[in-house]
Amino acid sequence: MNHQSAHNIEADHVPAGSTGRSVRLFLADGTPQGLIIAEIMNWTGQALSAPRGRLADLLGRAEVSRTGVYILVGPDPDRPAGAKAYIGEADNIAKRLRNHLRDEGKDFFARLVVIVAKDDNLTKAHARYLESQLLRAVMRAGAVALANDTMPDFQILPEADRVDMDFFLGQMRLVLPVLGFDLFRRSAAQAGGGEVIFTFTTAGATATARESDDGLVVLAGSTARRHGTDTFPSGYRSLRDQLVQDGHLVDGPDPLLYSFASDVCFASPSAAASIVAARSASGPREWKVEGTGMAYRDWLARRLGAG
Repeated sequence: MNHQSAHNIEADHVPAGSTGRSVRLFLADGTPQGLIIAEIMNWTGQALSAPRGRLADLLGRAEVSRTGVYILVGPDPDRPAGAKAYIGEADNIAKRLRNHLRDEGKDFFARLVVIVAKDDNLTKAHARYLESQLLRAVMRAGAVALANDTMPDFQILPEADRVDMDFFLGQMRLVLPVLGFDLFRRSAAQAGGGEVIFTFTTAGATATARESDDGLVVLAGSTARRHGTDTFPSGYRSLRDQLVQDGHLVDGPDPLLYSFASDVCFASPSAAASIVAARSASGPREWKVEGTGMAYRDWLARRLGAG
């Protein structure tokens, strides 16, 4: 790598309804067509993106031999102007990618991105959870065809780890579109359908939510319990306190409740449910389709043709 030609770019990326964030892009060879490394302040993750022609440069970096997730993207031969993606995880991503080069089923990709932790702290379970959540989000959006043969639904993580990975996933979803991997924007067909509303009621708190490109949005006017139980994960408790500080959660109609003063987007259904309930909550089980009582997970499985 020619270090003299390397460049740093600070890219302000401001998702709708959120405060501004600064994404740091490092052009490893000095051009936007080459290897790009993206980071966010206070995020332990790191995304490394490259076109297929620079795969050797990417595989030569030590970071790519770590545990993490990766995404291959290219044109979809079955849809003119459509895109196709493969999402995977591995203990050693570089080794896995070398294997993919011998797989004709993975020959479609033109660009790829690798996401690892700068402190090398991601475990195999973390990577499987992130892979599962990424696949779910891309399928939900429906704009990109997936080349994956299986659709794992990995949820077996300790509560604290799940909180950490939901935050990690949120940062990934911020960084990936900046790098040109806009996999989560809802397709025209999906956006044109009737919007599904989800409800959640617990211990006097009642909330409604809808899906968005970035996660589950709890709607303004929903309520949340003020006092947490012993099972309220510390990470979600800190998030709740930040929402209060930022004015998104205000005094509710009852002294035991907060009220959502604005729509708030959460990275996962469980994060949204835990904030509403002020306890550990399984969003896929506890959010229900309004008027039907169908659990979110069952609705999603039916939508994806898995049940």
